[in-house]
Amino acid sequence: MSHNEVHRSSRAGWLRAAVLGADDGLVSTAALLVGLVAAGAAKTALMTAGAAALTAGALSMAIGEYVSVSAQSDAEKADVKKEASELAQEPQQEHAELVAIYEARGLSRELATEVATALHAHDALGAHLRDELGHDERTRARPVQAASVSAVSFAVGSILPLLSVGLTPSSLRIAVLVFVTIVSMCVLGGFGAQLGGASALRGALRVGIGGCLALAITYGVGLALGATV
Repeated sequence: MSHNEVHRSSRAGWLRAAVLGADDGLVSTAALLVGLVAAGAAKTALMTAGAAALTAGALSMAIGEYVSVSAQSDAEKADVKKEASELAQEPQQEHAELVAIYEARGLSRELATEVATALHAHDALGAHLRDELGHDERTRARPVQAASVSAVSFAVGSILPLLSVGLTPSSLRIAVLVFVTIVSMCVLGGFGAQLGGASALRGALRVGIGGCLALAITYGVGLALGATV
């Protein structure tokens, strides 16, 4: 019978982009709106600024992730090209290198040589990319995926504080905005940690505390500038 296992490391690429994007969208937009509320901005100004922050932030996240992950992808492709060239020019030396890797992992010299020989006959390049360089198809760089996930998750994160400002009266605006943001940050942190196999409580606390600090500092800045201006 086949034995299927799901490993959380296969989620690393899109999970990092999704959590980072949603958290950035939530915290940055909420902090911006909190600062504007503290400065006494009107609802129209709040909605305009929030919509601009959502649009600019989502595009910025997409471009930043694409550039960053593309650089990683370029490095991976360069490694593939270099390793393929070395295998073509010095196959014996590359074979010996693979034998040494398996010996270092605990195999006997004879068994390491047998394994390296078999893998070289089957897929020499794949063996070296995996065992020498640590390349893994499940975690390889995917620039388009990272950019798309980041943009969408940032927009989703930004919508929550934007809606809380637009749907509440001025007397409750700051309280509702802070409450919605803190609860959303904790849920997001817990969910992201759980997907990664970590403690949901720890994830919620680290995101929630960091977000609260961002809100408090921005509120103070907005309050000070509002009073001055």
